[in-house]
Amino acid sequence: MITTVGIDVGGPLKGFHAVALRDGAYAGQLASREARELAHWCRCVVQARVIAIDAPCRWSVDGRARPCERELRRQGIVCFASPTREAAVAHPSDYYGWMLRGEALYQALEPTHPLAAAPPLAGQHCCFETFPHAITWHLRGGNAQAARKRTQRRELLRLAGIDLAPLTSIDQIDAALCALAAHHAAIGGECVTYGEPQTGWIVVPSRPISWPDISGPIRTSPGSISPDPTKFRRAFREASLSLSCGHEAG
Repeated sequence: MITTVGIDVGGPLKGFHAVALRDGAYAGQLASREARELAHWCRCVVQARVIAIDAPCRWSVDGRARPCERELRRQGIVCFASPTREAAVAHPSDYYGWMLRGEALYQALEPTHPLAAAPPLAGQHCCFETFPHAITWHLRGGNAQAARKRTQRRELLRLAGIDLAPLTSIDQIDAALCALAAHHAAIGGECVTYGEPQTGWIVVPSRPISWPDISGPIRTSPGSISPDPTKFRRAFREASLSLSCGHEAG
């Protein structure tokens, strides 16, 4: 049995939102403002093997966007540019406060779930940086729209067979999507990696080729039966073993 956790990172008021999956199915969640409390929940309560975090794992070394962020942009995936740590701390409005909280979380997890050097992650206890918009972009074949992120990301979770009822906010949805990426990596699924070790990898799953065409909204006619979540979860796992990996963004 493999438990994975996805974490959405916010500022001091919003805090952290975490969702756990057990063998790819919803297993629980936690909202906390304390990195240490969340790290304890991950390692001792749900006993996560792999943890995927929506926050930079490293700082810029020169004030420019990190290589992983530049690669995402060349792919057409818009993302934040991480500053140097000094610039983040010095910002007058604490604009980068959520990144500093992400740093605290990585540090709290380090003793038991160190930052992964690079995929493959099967068999490891580790964490890695991921990005919900990039996950959506890859799993939807390049069709990820920020204006429709809630709808598109819920569709992906539904297709993977994840119970949507407990996921009532976009923070929980994003955390669940990160947990799905962690599950994909934990079972040996091929991943796309952006970046390099010094300034950090961003890891996202490749698009499962056996999923149906989800480039547009999913609709269910009145009286029809929705797709069987178990079959879609099985398809996700089987596809994970056959996709090719590529970390070149352009």
